Amino acid sequence: MTYDITIIGGGIVGTATGMAILKKKPCKLLILEAEDVLAAHQTGHNSGVIHSGLYYKPGSLKAQNCTAGRELLYQFCEEQAIPHQRCGKIVVATSKEEIPALNELERKGTLNGLTGMKRLKKEEIKEYEPYTDGIGALYIPQTGIVNYTKVTEAYGKIIQQFGGEIRTSNKVKGIRSRNNQITIETTGGTHSTKLLVNCAGLYSDRIARMCGIDPEVMIVPFRGEYYELVKEKEYLVKNLIYPVPDPRFPFLGVHFTRMIQGGIEAGPNAVLAFRREGYSKTDVSLYDTGELLLYKGFWKMAGMYYKMGWEEMKRSFSKELFVRALQKLIPEINEEDVTRGGAGVRAQALDKKGKLLDDFCIQETARMVHVLNAPSPAATASISIGRSIADVVIKHL
Repeated sequence: MTYDITIIGGGIVGTATGMAILKKKPCKLLILEAEDVLAAHQTGHNSGVIHSGLYYKPGSLKAQNCTAGRELLYQFCEEQAIPHQRCGKIVVATSKEEIPALNELERKGTLNGLTGMKRLKKEEIKEYEPYTDGIGALYIPQTGIVNYTKVTEAYGKIIQQFGGEIRTSNKVKGIRSRNNQITIETTGGTHSTKLLVNCAGLYSDRIARMCGIDPEVMIVPFRGEYYELVKEKEYLVKNLIYPVPDPRFPFLGVHFTRMIQGGIEAGPNAVLAFRREGYSKTDVSLYDTGELLLYKGFWKMAGMYYKMGWEEMKRSFSKELFVRALQKLIPEINEEDVTRGGAGVRAQALDKKGKLLDDFCIQETARMVHVLNAPSPAATASISIGRSIADVVIKHL
């Protein structure tokens, strides 16, 4: 069997790319997914936030794709009748030391085209989140919530309507390139393709190496663990409440998120996982861990972030410390008010110098496109990212 284009990875970026390609140019397209359903990993484990574009460096791929993709996503959800809400959020400064960073967020938001932002004084915070304490805050109306698994499933249906094929339970075992044909061996069989798009998320670096390419990064899995507010305490959160993030670290800090399907999530933290699919503390892979420990970039990263990493690890094992972090935003929360929730694993690209890549990283060769880093806001920006990748791929057809 020979295809024009094969996409490895059935998450939201892979399916958005497939949808964009088929809408632009009819072709024989296949999506391969190792799991038995779409959106099984990063897409299906995130908190469902539609990001505004507040945090990202103006002019970066993140900023450009988030602001464009956000509105495309809202439009798509309307057209497909996918439940969603444009509910807004507040970012809260709890100390004077955080005010300069809050000012910088406001500056970035303005440069990224966010309108309707409001700077809130201490007493004005209560108008948006009555139980939140802070000395100042920023209200961003563009932020929303949705279930990204449902979005991905909708992308998949459109792919099939346009004649594309989706094969789940097909893990890639080997890739060979010869005579302008790429042969892909999977657990479900072998086929050929003219072009390959690597959207494999947690395994994107390994897929690139299978293709004979040095991606110059390694995927490091970071687990984000959540708590959930008990039903009786859900009134404490109206929508979304975020802290001012530490600009030295590519994570946003623990926050409160109202979910579209109901309930309030609190978290996540960010701890190193010892398996690429390490959703729990007991998930350990000797191969994954050994590979990480042999990577020079890991030790350089560890040298820079060991203090922060240690604090995150302690919070992972201590409910008391986790709740203490939440109390900075809502002081009256206590340990009895939250229960353990789920977890997600972020596929974070790390370069050889120990730098955690902050922006999207996409590498192109003659007949391949490798998406090597697609951190948040990749889900929000998925339609925009998919169209960009589609433009690159189609020119080779």
